[in-house]
Amino acid sequence: MEILNYIDGRLQPARSGQWLNNYEPATAQVYGRLPDSDAADVEAATAAAYQAFPAWSATPVSERARLLNRLADLLERDLDVLAAAESRDQGKPVALARRMDIPRAIDNFRFFASGIQHFASEAHTTDGTAINYTLRQPLGVVGCISPWNLPLYLFSWKIAPALAAGNTVVAKPSEITPATAFLLARLCMEAGFPAGVLNIVFGLGPKVGQAMSEHPRIPAISFTGGTVTGATIARTAAPLFKKLSLELGGKNPNIIFADADYDKALASAVRSSFTNQGEICLCGSRLLIERSIYDRFRDDFVDAVARLSLGDPATDPDLGAIASEAHYRKVLHYIDLAQQEGGKLLTGGHAVFPEGRCASGWFIAPTVFENLPNHCRTNQEEIFGPVVTLIPFDTEEEALALANDTVYGLAAQLWTENLSRSQRLSARLKFGIVWVNCWLLRDLRTPFGGAKASGVGREGGWDALKFFTEPTNVCIRY
Repeated sequence: MEILNYIDGRLQPARSGQWLNNYEPATAQVYGRLPDSDAADVEAATAAAYQAFPAWSATPVSERARLLNRLADLLERDLDVLAAAESRDQGKPVALARRMDIPRAIDNFRFFASGIQHFASEAHTTDGTAINYTLRQPLGVVGCISPWNLPLYLFSWKIAPALAAGNTVVAKPSEITPATAFLLARLCMEAGFPAGVLNIVFGLGPKVGQAMSEHPRIPAISFTGGTVTGATIARTAAPLFKKLSLELGGKNPNIIFADADYDKALASAVRSSFTNQGEICLCGSRLLIERSIYDRFRDDFVDAVARLSLGDPATDPDLGAIASEAHYRKVLHYIDLAQQEGGKLLTGGHAVFPEGRCASGWFIAPTVFENLPNHCRTNQEEIFGPVVTLIPFDTEEEALALANDTVYGLAAQLWTENLSRSQRLSARLKFGIVWVNCWLLRDLRTPFGGAKASGVGREGGWDALKFFTEPTNVCIRY
């Protein structure tokens, strides 16, 4: 597959003529190429977006919503094609892409197409002498940078509200997983989006992402990805007074009390640990288990994990391939580190080489450790792969302390049938999301984001539309 930039309504290579290889994780083989873009391509995309902004921002809300819904219709029509492309490009099981990634992308466009038509401003009477109301104006050209783990899902999560609010967009998908963003560009052309409204520039972060972050005509950046990269963007963009939304890493606790629904907690723990090979920022990578059920839960959990299937993503195993060679080596490094830190390996802990076409692919067995203290690197640093640790606790206060003892604060799970405990701990867990007796149950109306090193700002629902608009207070004296 030859992937091209989408700039000013046209598909085109990088201005430098340079290319990057695109690898299939399941085989570790090159199966396509994408533009190795740089600041010149970002400049062209920004110029096109800047020129398209006046007309797009003046386009009636109903027409913007119609185009977003038309794009959702085309995504729905091509769901199987997109799911197969996502699976091949990212390494995830094709059934997961068909069940989660592509339907969620469709939902994102439909949700914000509807939401923008109900987005209302506030008005206040002031001491009976004046009325104050708030205008919500689009920002202009916004930058959207999305990650490689849920490529189309999170790409659409950013561009849908940005476009709905009347902004034009310069977007950078991950260079590791470019396929579905390119297919989306083609569908935008088919849907009839005006030239320059959405521009997609492929390439490396230090070239493309950096150029977006420092461009004077891009007043806002929405980024999802690693905390280190987020810090780099913040250092660049903050002195330029850009608006920033940064959804970064996580080291999420899954707290399981003895009074939990045991079977549901066990099944969810397996799912939340290893869905998408553990390559979801919301995965529960630290399982905190009440000591009275620790041995039983550990044995049942390890048994269930050992039965998970792994192999060619096209055949729909439980786990597919790791998304890139660099990340594959990073995860294996952390597995070695966990053993150096004294962790007891309970299952997994090694690379896997499936028979057939995937014999050279980037596969790692789902891995479980115990006997690691919460302060060790394995329990403090984001691995972002199929590796989890088990930690016992004795009291509610100890569980809370262990859960909060991390620089991250993205998501937590809490399993208990005690209503008072669930409310008490939810209020004290320092995370942007707390799931009680569930995981990954998302309502698109709710704010999404993390605390501490897990990010800045919130997206989703009205929060996303507020981020992509600038409020102006108008005061009229009677």
